[in-house]
Amino acid sequence: MTPTPSRPTHALQCHPATPAGLPLDVSVSVGWTPDGLQLFYAIVGNIAALRVPPDTGPGPADGLWQHTCLEAFASAEGDVAYREFNFSPSGQWAAYRFAGERRRDTTTAPDLPAPVMHRAIAPTLLTLDVHLPLAALPSSALHLELALCAVIEELDGRLSYWALEHPRERPDFHHPAGRALRLALPRN
Repeated sequence: MTPTPSRPTHALQCHPATPAGLPLDVSVSVGWTPDGLQLFYAIVGNIAALRVPPDTGPGPADGLWQHTCLEAFASAEGDVAYREFNFSPSGQWAAYRFAGERRRDTTTAPDLPAPVMHRAIAPTLLTLDVHLPLAALPSSALHLELALCAVIEELDGRLSYWALEHPRERPDFHHPAGRALRLALPRN
């Protein structure tokens, strides 16, 4: 899927405490489909200088944030509970529920449905097109609050942290102030 005017594109900012070692632009286009949320991540720069996990095919995995990983955090408007989604260019993904800031929800709620992802890699562009089913998202409000983020690993192991908003002196994607994008939930 290609970003379109109906899917606004949001530039992510590199956290000043973790500067990238090479020039990069990171952005995310966001929009609704009839059955979910579409996130189109784009990294523009010297892709050969990045450590991009090889394609392993789809499946859940933990610890994806330790390497190049694209992320989204979602909460219902005004709710302290939220969900974290990690998307690796490898095809692996993770989905977590939190009852509050960094407090994992350990109830026996059913697993969140899997995203559908497609990656494309060129010398100066890496894209990851992610579709999150509606059932994966909080739905108890009229609006969704989103944090769009990325962890970028360079070949030398340097990690840079990218987000719409960086509310703290150190990178912290879990902070509620980072969920700066407000989207109206689609009406059925």
